[in-house]
Amino acid sequence: MDDGKPNWWSRPSTPPEAARIPTPPPAEEDDFALQAPDRAEAAPPEPAAAPKVDMTKDPAPARSPEPTPIPAPAPVPEPAPAVAAEAAREVPESAPAATAPAATAPATAAVAAPEPAAAPQPLHEPDEYRTPPYGEPGPWAPAPPVQHPTAPLPAPQPAVPPQAAPPGHGAVPPHGAAVPPPQGPMPPQTPAWGQYDPWGAAAGAVPPPARKKSRRGLALVGALAFALLTGVIGGGVGAYVERNGGLNRVELPQSEAGTTDRAPDSVAGIAAAALPGVVTLHVSGGGSAGTGTGFVLDNRGHILTNNHVVDAAASSGDITVTFSSGETASAKLIGKDAGYDLAVVQVTGVTGLKPLPLGNSDDVRVGDPVVAIGAPFDLSNTVTSGIISAKERPITAGGEKGDGSDISYVDALQTDAPINPGNSGGPLLDGKGRVIGINSAIRAAGGSGDGDGGSGGQAGSIGLGFAIPVNQGKRVAEELINTGKATHPVIGVSLDMQFNGDGARVGDKGKDGTPSVTPDGPAAKAGLRPGDVITKVDGQRVHNGEELIVKIRAHRPGDELALTLTRDGKELTRTVTLGAAQGG
Repeated sequence: MDDGKPNWWSRPSTPPEAARIPTPPPAEEDDFALQAPDRAEAAPPEPAAAPKVDMTKDPAPARSPEPTPIPAPAPVPEPAPAVAAEAAREVPESAPAATAPAATAPATAAVAAPEPAAAPQPLHEPDEYRTPPYGEPGPWAPAPPVQHPTAPLPAPQPAVPPQAAPPGHGAVPPHGAAVPPPQGPMPPQTPAWGQYDPWGAAAGAVPPPARKKSRRGLALVGALAFALLTGVIGGGVGAYVERNGGLNRVELPQSEAGTTDRAPDSVAGIAAAALPGVVTLHVSGGGSAGTGTGFVLDNRGHILTNNHVVDAAASSGDITVTFSSGETASAKLIGKDAGYDLAVVQVTGVTGLKPLPLGNSDDVRVGDPVVAIGAPFDLSNTVTSGIISAKERPITAGGEKGDGSDISYVDALQTDAPINPGNSGGPLLDGKGRVIGINSAIRAAGGSGDGDGGSGGQAGSIGLGFAIPVNQGKRVAEELINTGKATHPVIGVSLDMQFNGDGARVGDKGKDGTPSVTPDGPAAKAGLRPGDVITKVDGQRVHNGEELIVKIRAHRPGDELALTLTRDGKELTRTVTLGAAQGG
């Protein structure tokens, strides 16, 4: 370099070249400081013979007294000025320091021994561009990181034996070679591939270039991030669709409108035909009120219902009739009978009445389908369905008065069609829409009595409903419409209601001490006596006095009945023609 600085201060052009320059040995107290050449002598000198090194001090005791002389190398031709620095870099790093050419400037041919008392002094003033001490930053910019060589480096040569270069003596570098100044101990050098530029800035080791991330890894990370994002979005959309039923307006599929006609013998067909003839009754009077059901008997406005429905309006009560269309009308009581639990009321001024056809209860069989219509719990026009569960169930209802005058005896049809309080007086229809019974009583769970709710009051249906056979209802209704009173068939005996045996026993005494067998009555004419026990009526078993009354009232006055009885341990049969008694 021609910048005025000593050549050995110049930084090598490339890091690999600089790395190949051997590190000088550490300076000792006995070493001589090299004299810096003058600026005028910076130019390359003429080639000359290598001078001998003047060793003015004895070698170290550990070394050989007579070191082997070092042969001088062949003269080196003078390099051109433009390539002086390049020639200095081409010195093999394997060459020992002791064998370096000695053909240098005359100023470096010999070294003088320093004065013992004075410390070595620098040959020139401090230069601001000098090489900084090891570990301190220089005035110039830090060098770039070491670049890897393009060609493999030569194998390192073995170190020079100790005797080749005695300690304390440095070899004179060849002409134009860059020689660093003496420095302190240096750390051990590492191979060129892993070391940094020793001439660079001492601010810190330059980190190796960061490894580039594999594109394959980046693609994998991107794919995972995309999958996570789509999963979150898909989950959110799915939750919204599940919660709100979709993103668009919901339109549910529906079948096309069809016909509303139903078969006449279906439940819907029976209900549609019968509802116009069923009414709801609201009765009040005597400090009480109630709701029940009835059905139209004829075009004159007669309506049949239960006695216990209109009993509150017997004297001066109010009866209001509501038809299925919602039309209402006032009604009056025509007649009632507590023994049969039947009553007839009549509305006037109403047109378009729909009387219900009456069937024959004697033709009913167990298992036949039935439909019940009424107003349970004041829910008018309620339709339920079921079957006939049994026939000729002897039941008694009423008896709230305590004197027996309000007890009804019914040889009833049993049904599992749901019947509840408010159904009383409504029709029980067969499969053809004909009335075969009048709903009158239910058996409530836990109750011991019969009637609309039994002794338990406002109880619900448990599938045990009872209806008065329409044949009996028809006869009583006709008598009530025609005469205002109904007649009861009788045999003319007083029964012992306290008898605990099987059958109905004829009492010893009648009411108020009268004879238990009415003189010249039906039973007297048939030969019955006090104490006889009646066990069958027309071949049907009876177990107590109530059942005997039910069986007799299921017939008309004048009907003949075959009675089977037991007298003094013997079984007898007597035929009785039923008489008539005025009902109340």
